[in-house]
Amino acid sequence: MVAIICEFNPFHNGHQYIIETAKRLTNEPVLAVMSGSFCQRGEVAVCSKFERAAAALRHGADIVAELPAVHAVSCAQRFAQAGVHIAKAFESTGCLAFGCEDDDLTALQAAADAFQNEAVNRKIAFLMKSGAYYPQAAEQAVREVCGDAAADMLTQPNTVLAVEYLRALRGSSVKPLPIRRVGAAHHSRESCGSFLSASAIRERLRRGEDVSAFMPEPPSEITFPPLLERAVLYRLRTMTAAQLRALPEVGEGLENRLAAAVKTSRSVEEIIAAVKTKRYTHARLRRILCCALLDITESLQAQRADHVRVLGFSQAGAALLKTCRLPVVTSVAKAMRTDSLTAEFLRRDILATDTAALAYQAVKPCGTDYHTKLIRSYSPAEPAVK
Repeated sequence: MVAIICEFNPFHNGHQYIIETAKRLTNEPVLAVMSGSFCQRGEVAVCSKFERAAAALRHGADIVAELPAVHAVSCAQRFAQAGVHIAKAFESTGCLAFGCEDDDLTALQAAADAFQNEAVNRKIAFLMKSGAYYPQAAEQAVREVCGDAAADMLTQPNTVLAVEYLRALRGSSVKPLPIRRVGAAHHSRESCGSFLSASAIRERLRRGEDVSAFMPEPPSEITFPPLLERAVLYRLRTMTAAQLRALPEVGEGLENRLAAAVKTSRSVEEIIAAVKTKRYTHARLRRILCCALLDITESLQAQRADHVRVLGFSQAGAALLKTCRLPVVTSVAKAMRTDSLTAEFLRRDILATDTAALAYQAVKPCGTDYHTKLIRSYSPAEPAVK
C-alpha cells in the first residue's frame, strides 16, 4: 500500500493526479491520511471532511483515515510526524507518496539529513535566540553549513513538508515516493490547464465562481472562515494567561501579549497584528488561535495518536484495515465510552466538526461525527461488504 498525507482542501484534479500517479508507479492501493475539519494553516476546511473523504474514495483512494485535529493544526514538523505515524501503523504500507515542487530525492534527502548535523542545529538555536522564526532559521542554517542545494529544498511549501516527511521516515522501512507537482504553483491564482491551486479554488468557491473545470466534483456546501470570528474572540476572551501559555507554539511571554491584545482588539486580524513578530508569523499565530478555539494544548499535541480513525474505504481498503497495528476506530460513539487517550483525541475531532458547523451560511447541527455512516466506496464490479 502507498500512503499519502493530505488535506484535500478541497479535493481537486491535482490530488487525483497524485493518487493516480502513486498507483501507477507502485501498482498498490492508496491510504489517504487526511486532515479533518480544520487544516494546517489554522483555518476551517472549505467543506465537510466526510464529503472530501467520499470524493477521494470515488477517485482513487482505498482508505481515508483522519489525521487527528490535534495534529492537523500543528507546525509542519509535527504534522508530518503525525501523518507518518498513522501511515506506518499499517503493516502493508510500503511507500509514502507526496507532491512537491522538486522531486529530486537525493537533494530532498540531503536537506533532511542536514538536520542531523550538530552545526546546523546549533546555528538554528542561535538564530532563533536572535529573533528568527524556525523555518527562516532552518533555511539559513542549512544554507550556511550544507550549501545552497540542500537549503533550496526548504523554500517551497510542499518541499518543506517533503523534507519533514523524510525526517519522520528515518529508520523506517517505508520508502519515500516524491511526485513532482503539475500545473499551478502552490499559491498561484492562475490556472494551468485543468489545474488550479487549492487556495485559489477556495477563493473562487467562496466568491461563488464555477470551479468545476478544476475538480472532479465540487463540494455541495462550503464554509466561510469569517463566520467563526466571534467564536474565536469569545474563546480568547474567556481564557487566562496561564491557559494561553498552555497552547502549542506559545513561549517567551507571548501569552501576556496575547492576553493584552485580546482585551483591546475587535477582530482576529487586530489580535494577530498586535502580537506578530519575525518569530511569530501570521501562520503560526493562526494555528495558535485555532488551538485555543479547539482546546488543544501543548501537552496533548506532543502525544502520538494511539488509534486510527477511518472515515471510509473501498473493497481493496477493507482487507487492508486488518493490517493496522493500532486500534481502528469506525464508531466514534463506541470509542468515546472509554476513558483513554483515544477519547481525548476524538473529543477534539468532534469539537472541530461541531465548530466547523458554525462556518456554513446555514448553521449545521452538532453530532455529525456520531451520525455520519462509514463511507464504503465500491466500483460497479466490486461486491459490497456486508
